[in-house]
Amino acid sequence: MRATEELDQFDGEASNTSMISGASSPYQPTTEPVGSGGLLGGVTCDSEYMRSHLGLLKVFQVVLSLVAFICIETVMMCLPCGGVYFFEFVSCSAFIITGILLLMFSLSLHTRIAHINWRLMDLLNASISTFFFFLASVVLAALNHKTSAEISAVVFGFLATTAYGLNILLAARQWWQGSRGSSGGQGREYTRARTASRGEVEPRPELQ
Repeated sequence: MRATEELDQFDGEASNTSMISGASSPYQPTTEPVGSGGLLGGVTCDSEYMRSHLGLLKVFQVVLSLVAFICIETVMMCLPCGGVYFFEFVSCSAFIITGILLLMFSLSLHTRIAHINWRLMDLLNASISTFFFFLASVVLAALNHKTSAEISAVVFGFLATTAYGLNILLAARQWWQGSRGSSGGQGREYTRARTASRGEVEPRPELQ
């Protein structure tokens, strides 16, 4: 009889212990709904970016690159054709790459891929596109046969060069401000960590 009472007491203590440990365990089952992951989960349009200078400039770049590509595609005869082929490659590449960047920024998809420096990516695309659009437009202007399609392609090529050049200035300023902000934040975190490790009290400004 006594052994039975001790066994019941032991079982009660074990159940209480398991309940306490289960309550304090950090690995508790959660009832929160799991969000839809993936790159396209919960895609929203960033209207603020589309109204910004960089957003509007991106739209102009895509349109100008597309129009320049269409103009060069309407050239029926060329001899030599090196300038035409080079301009065709540059305008098509700029249209595709800039269009992808416009989608990434306007739909806030770049926030899903945080390990890529998108400001630097935008700056590099603008710099490369400016150089090659200018070079392709100069070559096409020197080798064209004074047809309306070639002249139109040259005009839109120089307009695209100007648009990408403005993008360089805006993207460089944004990238510089972002890099300065991140480096300043890292410096403050480092100072705070050293102060805490030495047991010092970080000075706080006195209230006036």
